[in-house]
Amino acid sequence: MKKSNVYTRRGDDGTTGLVGGQRIPKSHTRLEAYGTMDELNSFVGLLLTYLTEAEDQQQMLRIQNDLFSVGCELATIDRPARHAITPDDVVWLEEAIDKLDAEYGGWRGFVLPGGSRGAAVCHVCRTVCRRLERRIYAIDDGVPTDSALLQYINRLSDYFFLLSKKINKISGVEENIWQNR
Repeated sequence: MKKSNVYTRRGDDGTTGLVGGQRIPKSHTRLEAYGTMDELNSFVGLLLTYLTEAEDQQQMLRIQNDLFSVGCELATIDRPARHAITPDDVVWLEEAIDKLDAEYGGWRGFVLPGGSRGAAVCHVCRTVCRRLERRIYAIDDGVPTDSALLQYINRLSDYFFLLSKKINKISGVEENIWQNR
C-alpha cells in the first residue's frame, strides 16, 4: 500500500522544516509565531462565513492571503527576506480601517467582546492577532521591529475591532459596553 502524501514522518523527532530545509524544534519561538498565524488564518476563515457584503468578503480573502505570506516569511531563516508584506499592504489596511472608523467608529466606552456571532468571531480574530504580534516579537532570531510585517499585524487587530462594530450594526445588535462597578 502506498504511503499518504499528507504525512511525511519527518516531524516524528520533534522538529519541523523551514523554507530552505533547515530543521528546528517544534517548540521554537519562530514555529510558535507561524503556528499562531495559522490559527488566526483559520479563525479568519470562520469569520468569512459570517460576512454578507462582497467588499468585506474580498478584504477578508486578501487578509487570508496576506497572512499566508506572513507565515512564509516567518518560516524562513538565513535567506534573504522576501518581505512578503510591503508598506503598500500596510497602507491598504490603514485605508480599510479609516473607512470603517469613519462609518462605525466613535468612542462609547470599552466594548465587551461579543454581540452578534460574526462580531464575536471578529473579537477572537483580534485577540489571536494580538498574540501573533507578541509571538513575532518573541522570536529568538528576530524579525526587524520596523518591518512592514509587524506594522501590518499591529493594524490588523484594529481592523478586526472595527469590523466587529460594523457587523453588530448591520445585524442590529447593540454592543455591550463595560460597566465599571
